[in-house]
Amino acid sequence: MTNSRKLRTPSFARIFGIILSITLIIWLLRGFGILTFIPGGVLWLLLLLSIGTGIISTLQRR
Repeated sequence: MTNSRKLRTPSFARIFGIILSITLIIWLLRGFGILTFIPGGVLWLLLLLSIGTGIISTLQRR
């Protein structure tokens, strides 16, 4: 039973990966000029959100 718990990805690590992926995709598409209607504040919010979830994910592992 303990082996199956170690193999599971913690929830904040998964959330961090998803938010970071969305942030990078939006940042790249905005840089290429495809998503120019998204304001810079949204990018900052996503970036800060991914940093926050990354810190929580690191603290959760300890």
